[in-house]
Amino acid sequence: MQILEKFQGIIINTFGSEGKAWLDSLGQTVQIYLQKWNLTSEGPVENLSYNYVIKVTDSKGTPLILKLGVPNFDTRNEMITLKAYDGNGCAELLKSDSENGVMLLERLIPGRMLSEEKDEMLVVETFIKVWKEIRRPVPNGTSTPSLTHWFEGLTRYRKNFPHGPISHEHVLLAEDFFKYIEDTSAGPELLHGDLHHENILYSEQQGWMAIDPKGVAGDSYFDVVSFLVNQLESKTDSKSILKLRVDTISNQLGLDRQRLLKAAVALGTLYACWGIEDQADWETTYQCVKWFIEFLE
Repeated sequence: MQILEKFQGIIINTFGSEGKAWLDSLGQTVQIYLQKWNLTSEGPVENLSYNYVIKVTDSKGTPLILKLGVPNFDTRNEMITLKAYDGNGCAELLKSDSENGVMLLERLIPGRMLSEEKDEMLVVETFIKVWKEIRRPVPNGTSTPSLTHWFEGLTRYRKNFPHGPISHEHVLLAEDFFKYIEDTSAGPELLHGDLHHENILYSEQQGWMAIDPKGVAGDSYFDVVSFLVNQLESKTDSKSILKLRVDTISNQLGLDRQRLLKAAVALGTLYACWGIEDQADWETTYQCVKWFIEFLE
C-alpha cells in the first residue's frame, strides 16, 4: 500500500515514535478492517491530514468511509461526539473500534465542500443551518475536553514567545474575553470544535452535513469562530466579508454581536498562537483578530 510521504511527515511530526509505529502497521491494519467489515477499498481521499481516510463500499455496494487514526484520546473523543450527533446534522458513525482508532462512517455523496460555493450569503446561511442542527448537550458520563484546557495554550504562548510576534496585549485581552464568555455563559454545550467550510459537505440525500468533529465542551458562541476566520485569503475585500459574516450570523441566530466578537477575539487569538507553534499560517487569523477588535470599537 502506497502512503504519501507528506502524510507520513505529518503523522511523525505530530505523534513522534507512536506515529511511526502506527504508520509501519497501517497497511496491515487497513487489510484487517477491510476483511473484518467486508469492505472493498476505492483508495484514499486526496486531502489526507491527521487520519488515513479511505473510500470504501460494503457488501451491498453502499459507499462508505473507513477512517483510521493514531489511537489516542482525541480519536476516542471523536467517536463519542459522533455517537452524540447520531447522524443528525453530522455524518453518521456506523461502526468503530476505539482501541485501534478505526471508524466506519457514512459517505456523503457527492461530498462537495462548502468552500466550493461562490455565493457568500448562501455559504453563510448554509453554515447557520448546520450550526443549528448540531447543537447538543455534553454527553453524560464522558470525558469530553473543555475549552478551558484549550485556552491554556495562551499561557504557554506567552511563556514560549515572550517577544511576540503576536502582541501580548492582545493575548491578555483574549484571556479576559474568554473569562467574560465563561462568566456570562448559560453553561457548556457539545461543540463541533472545527466547524468551517471544509468540514461541511453536501449530501444529495440529506443536504449539508458536518464531518470531523473535535468534540469539546464550551459556550456555543465559540462554535462560530472557525467559520468566521476561514477562507478569506482569496477574497478581494476580506474585511467586508468578515463583517458580513459577523453581522449575518449574529442577526439570524439572535446572538449578541458584542459577545460574539469577544468570543472571536479570544478563540481567534488562540488559533493564531497555535499557528505560530506549528509553524503554519497564523497571520491571516491574527489580522481577523485585529478586525474583530476594530468591529467592537
